[in-house]
Parts: sequence; C-alpha cells; structure tokens
Amino acid sequence: MRTGVFFCQMEDSRNLNIDAIAKYSANLPEVETVQILGLKPHPEVKILCEQIKSNNLGRIVIAGDMPGYFKPVFTKAMAMTGGNTDEIRLASFQQHGARGENAMDRAKAIVACATMAVPFSLVAIPSGNPVNHSTLIIGGGIAGIQSALEIANAGKQVFLVEQTGTIGGHMAMFDKTFPTLDCAACILTPKMVSVGQHEMIRLLTKSKVVAVTGKPGSYRVKIRQSARYVDINSCIACNVCTEVCPVKVESEFDAGISLRKAIYIPFPQAVPNAYLVDEKSCTYILSEGEKCGVCVKKCPKECINLNEIDQTIDIEVGNIILATGYELLDVSKIEQYGYGVYPDVLTSLEFERLTNASGTTGGRIVTKTRRFNKKTREEEWIYSPEGIPPRSVALIHCVGSRNKKYNPYCSRVCCMYSLKFAHLIKEKIPNVNVYEFYIDMRAFGKGYEEFAERIKQEGTFVVRGHSASVAMNNGQMIVRGEDIFNDRLVKFKVDMVVLAVGLIPASGTEELSRMLGVQRDTDGWFSELDYNGSPTDTDKGGIYVAGMCQAPKDIPDTVAQAAAVAAGVLGSLTSGKGIGHLSSLSLSEIEARAKNIHTI
Repeated sequence: MRTGVFFCQMEDSRNLNIDAIAKYSANLPEVETVQILGLKPHPEVKILCEQIKSNNLGRIVIAGDMPGYFKPVFTKAMAMTGGNTDEIRLASFQQHGARGENAMDRAKAIVACATMAVPFSLVAIPSGNPVNHSTLIIGGGIAGIQSALEIANAGKQVFLVEQTGTIGGHMAMFDKTFPTLDCAACILTPKMVSVGQHEMIRLLTKSKVVAVTGKPGSYRVKIRQSARYVDINSCIACNVCTEVCPVKVESEFDAGISLRKAIYIPFPQAVPNAYLVDEKSCTYILSEGEKCGVCVKKCPKECINLNEIDQTIDIEVGNIILATGYELLDVSKIEQYGYGVYPDVLTSLEFERLTNASGTTGGRIVTKTRRFNKKTREEEWIYSPEGIPPRSVALIHCVGSRNKKYNPYCSRVCCMYSLKFAHLIKEKIPNVNVYEFYIDMRAFGKGYEEFAERIKQEGTFVVRGHSASVAMNNGQMIVRGEDIFNDRLVKFKVDMVVLAVGLIPASGTEELSRMLGVQRDTDGWFSELDYNGSPTDTDKGGIYVAGMCQAPKDIPDTVAQAAAVAAGVLGSLTSGKGIGHLSSLSLSEIEARAKNIHTI
C-alpha cells in the first residue's frame, strides 16, 4: 500500500532529530512521500488532497507528539479523494515514550510500525525474567500505603521506604477531603496503622534509596537509614523528652505555622508512634556531645541514644513502585501576592493546618497575633487560639499554575480544595465574606460540579478573572483583580489571603530518575510507559509509578492508580515472569517483529 508519512512535530528537547527520522522513514517499504509540516500553520485540506492524488496514497501516517490533533484534516482530505479513512495511522512519540537516550530509535520504530499498520504496543514487548517476590515502594503517602497494603494482603513481602519520620504524606495534614467533606485522618490513619502492624510490610522511615542495580525481576537496592536516635520498639510516646527539650524550631507537619521541639513526634497518630530527634537542631548532636542531652537523662525507658549512627541496608526485590509525591512551588517567587511580607497571606497547606482541629489553634480560623519574643528581643507574628477571626478572606486560584513563567500545567486539585476552604470558612466564621478568584473552574470529578454550585449557594463571592495583586493600605490588605463576567476591575478589603499554590515534583525526583533510568516529562514528573494503555508502567521493566509523582491528581485517582499498580505487581508475581526493559529492544528487533505481523 502506497504510504505517505507526514511529520506534525517540531525539533524539541527530547533528543529527537525530525530530519533524521524523516530520512529513515523515506527508506521504509511502500513509503512514497515524506513531509515535515511542523505544528503551524494547520495543514490545508486542498494541499493534502493534491498530495494524496499525486502520490496515489492509500495510507497516511501522521507522526508527532500529538498526531491525533491533526487527524481530522487528514481524514477529510482522504475522504474527499475517495480514499479509505481507516488507513490513517497515528505514530505518537509521546504516547509510546520516544524520549531520553533512546528517543531516536524509539521514534523510528513507532513510525515503522505505523507504516505497516501494526500497533507499536503489539510488537514492543520485551522478554520476561524470573521475578523476586519482594517489592520495594519508595514513598509513604497515601499512594505508597495503598499499594503496600494491596500487595501485602496478597501474602507478598513489601519494603516501604519513607524519608521522613512517619508515613502518611500530605494527606495526613489535611482536615477534610472534597467533595464529601469526610475527615481525612479518619480515612488515612486506619490504613497507616495497618501498615505499621502488617507482618508482610517492613517499614523503613528516615530512609532513602541510594543505589539500585540489577535487572527487571531482580533489583538489588541499597538503602541508607538515618538514625532516629530513639528506639521505636521501646519508646512509649510519653512526651517527657519533649517537655524538657529546650530547642524550638518550625514544625514541618504544621507547614511552619507552629513550633516543635528538637525531639518530637510528627503528629499524635504518627506511624511508627515513636519520637525521633532532629539532628539539624539538636544541641547535643550539633555540639558533638558537649551541650544538653537532658532528654536522655529524663527518658523513663532509657530508649534515647544521641550517639546512634546511620545504617545501610541491602535488599533484593523484583518490582519497584515510585510513590514519591509532590511539593508546593516556592510562592515567595511570585512577589505580587505578598507571601512572606504580609503576615496573613497563607499557602494552601498552611491553611489546612490552621483549620485542622489538631493544628496550632485547635481548628479556629484566626489572623496572626503580634507578640514580643524575649529571646530574640524582637516582635513576631504567630497564630494563637485567642486570635481574631478574619472578617473577609480571599482565595486565589492558579498561583504559579497555568503560567509559562512558573508551571505551564494545571495542578488539577487547586479549584476543588479552594472551594472546600470557602465552605470551611463559612462554616466556622459567621457573617464572613469569602471571595473566590478563579480563571477556569475545573470541577472534573464525581460530585465536584455539584460541590461548586453548593459553595455559590452558601454565599461565597465567586469572581472569574485573574487576581492581579495583594497590597497593604493603612494596615488593611487590598486584593485587586478582574471580573470578566461584569467586564470590570475589582478590589476588595480582606483580612486573610489563601493562595492555591501550584504543585511540583518532590525533591529528589531528578536523582531517582537518574538512578533508576526512569524518564521524566518536560514538567519534571515521572513518565508513564503509555498514558492511555499503560498509565502505571515505565520504560524500565518492573518499575511502576503511582500517585502524584506521575502527575497532579486528587486522592480518589491516587488510590485507584495505587491499586492498579499493585495489581500489575501481583500479576508479574503470579505469572512468575517479570517484564523486561522496553528500552532493551533494538530498532531492528521491532522492525522484524512488525514485518512478520504485517506479512500475516
């Protein structure tokens, strides 16, 4: 069948040389013409019709990152010339993972399969290897927890590695979940306890993967377990050590809006439910034993050892699951919102801890209070349970998201959690004014649109348009923005501003990517093998992605993906064969397989 290959793609940063791929395509059997159209302008139907007629084309291959975007115009041209529209084939570089070191060969193989009308996924199947029945999960958030429980409940060994002192991740910090307004801790903490008590799960907190070698089905992993300085088996969480510790630092779990001691437990329901020492702030460790050490003297169980050293653990596993989660963009870079300058401008995570019943104010939503610090001899702003509730609050969406200067992508969950905040504010503070500034309302999930309508009915002022800035005028914060619906500029006096900050990959993602050989997309998230067909697999056999480390998503989608990953792992264990590296297949192997199927 006479075939025409049309490249609707530009040179990009993914190691793709379109000219070289086009030259390769021109030498494929049955290919009559190869053209590089780029992305703009859109191909014209009239010109395409002339190309189809002059070359007597019976099949068209559209190659690029998003070939489906261009398919309608090619379909119309094929129909107008009397051709078979079923013979328009897509060669999607993005869908089939043409990126990284082997991007060129992968792209060529994708085009070759399309010219022979053979699905790439049908021939690009690496051979399997015997698989070890243990699984490593990196990250102890809700994705890692769900995957661990699914696999362990099937009777398989799991190693769950978490770099902080407790599992739970960001979800443990939340007050309510949208749109049901269920208690986040009520959903999460039973799962955390199950992980901590499960005989098939070995929990390694304060730990980090430092080296991975081997092949699919048999990975050898080196893990560095940092000292906790407290024996988790002996500690009874009696709190005596914290009471006598003289050092106070910002609490990570409370997003920095409260203080904790140098020896602490992250939160009351932490798993493992034992204290640990922050070596970066402990006076004894920093002074190499010359100062303090009072916690050791006061501990009734004698379970504190401030001279404990880090350990290295070597394990062998058959599968690895990446569930490393996300972080918030550094919003101090976006100066027009006044974060870090005005005391009552908060990030979304800070507000989560402020409104949480286990937070520093007991769940009361209040503005900061000024007090005199006797140690520093300076005034400071703090959140106090006796603080004054705000009379008006502005919730600003898309802070750092959908912005080419920061994050060009949508962080997906911000609209809904901002609507949740509006409800919680209205629920806890009578007669408060709430202003919700949004660009586009992306209420995409089950019950989400209904929740958005409910917020409007509760009296929240929903304003569509960019919020330009937050400024201070005579001690009063002013939010300026635009109201698209009413074609006007607006400004509101507010006492508190909550910023829906964009999400970015967790720190260490780049390091893990290099260590494991797993590719990342242009935004830094781990890349799946095939967004449509294999959304949890990666190029590397036996290595999977789950949750936010792959892309922003809400809790239900995260749990669903984590369960899907567990099913994939259990499938490889049940069959006894782990999948190999797709990148191990050469261009010639894929070509030969495609030719065999094409001939049949």
